[in-house]
Amino acid sequence: MHKKLLAAAILVVVGFQYQVANATNTLATAIGGYDTVAYFTEEKAVQGRAKFHHFWNGAVWFFSSEANRDKFKAEPAAYTPQYDGYCAWAASQNYKRPGDPQVWQIVGGKLYIKVHEGAQKKWRADIPKHIASGNENWVRIAPY
Repeated sequence: MHKKLLAAAILVVVGFQYQVANATNTLATAIGGYDTVAYFTEEKAVQGRAKFHHFWNGAVWFFSSEANRDKFKAEPAAYTPQYDGYCAWAASQNYKRPGDPQVWQIVGGKLYIKVHEGAQKKWRADIPKHIASGNENWVRIAPY
């Protein structure tokens, strides 16, 4: 009987320690800390500053200015990259790869980030096809 009680106590302590460890996890930094609004307003990749941040959709977003942060807060869907900032080319090929915030393109008012220049070149060969494929594939690959 004492062995069962001891085993139960150990499980409770281990479980409690696990929850405490989880409670200290930090949010992800969206798109490597780059200012997602700047792609649209300055037409270039601009590193954001922690001073101008906003928490949205499970991540912390950094901005280069208070004005950009406020634009994002007012309408985040207008500025967030497609496919959660993962490589748009990879999504069109039915897999996920982290995007490089310095390899990007705006198409139809939407931001698409790629993993490297090679992917960008392939993407540009048939953008409408890759967007359609990426949109179709993303619903399956996004959760993984």
